Amino acid sequence: MNIEPTQATLGATVTGVNLNSLNDDQWQAIEAAWYQYAVLVFPAQHIEENAHIALGERIGPLEELMTNRKAVPISNRKADGSSVDLSSDHFQILKGNEGWHTDSTYMPLSARASILAADVVPEEGGQTEWADMRAAFDALDSATREKIADLAAHHSLYYSQAKVGHKASSGASYGLSDQDVPLRPLIKVHPVTQRPALFIGRHAHAIPGSNEEESESLLTQLTDFACQPPRVFAHSWRPGDVVMWDNRCVLHRARPYDYSQPRTMRHVRVAGDPRSEAGINS
Repeated sequence: MNIEPTQATLGATVTGVNLNSLNDDQWQAIEAAWYQYAVLVFPAQHIEENAHIALGERIGPLEELMTNRKAVPISNRKADGSSVDLSSDHFQILKGNEGWHTDSTYMPLSARASILAADVVPEEGGQTEWADMRAAFDALDSATREKIADLAAHHSLYYSQAKVGHKASSGASYGLSDQDVPLRPLIKVHPVTQRPALFIGRHAHAIPGSNEEESESLLTQLTDFACQPPRVFAHSWRPGDVVMWDNRCVLHRARPYDYSQPRTMRHVRVAGDPRSEAGINS
């Protein structure tokens, strides 16, 4: 196995291993690298669905709240191969995810990990970018650290989608109606590495004790500061690629592409631990 770090403060490419036949010793090396680099890219794996699920379950129980499925297709195509309606809630969320975010922060438990596998990708565009919130926290000046030390923000998919002009239809998916909105600290200490990281993203809003303008301004400033080189790297997908990342310390976003071209991925999401990923108002 070879683990090659990127030029950014996060991310590494892992080769010389087959995720379809992963053994315990290989997993231990991968897990250690994952905690160090937060994002691992495995090129040309063509991982089978059962192996994809098993990889996620090595980290912890999988999230099934959205679909009652352990491995979820994420695509701009329907099961019959036709294009999804560009005005549908499904596609509008895909578009919304072109903004920086952490998976499931609007749910009762924010996600621990995400593992994405590529099946069909467009000829151009459609990359995924990740930003290192550990390094972003480390780079904050002391005044900003002190200012945000005890602050928290509510996280809402309804809010973040409304900001990009999405008006959810009746009976839309979880997070787009009247669910409780979790409150999460702006600084998250990783439960394994103990490294502090900014915990922000597009779903974050409404900081208690601040008015709407103040809250929006501070969260935008933090995101703009955090998501800059050398704290960002992008992956251009090829069929068969697999990427796993740690939602507790990175933001990510999809990049635009020609939506007339198919893009089909498979996603496994590891649920958060209630001891460290529940909202502070739970």
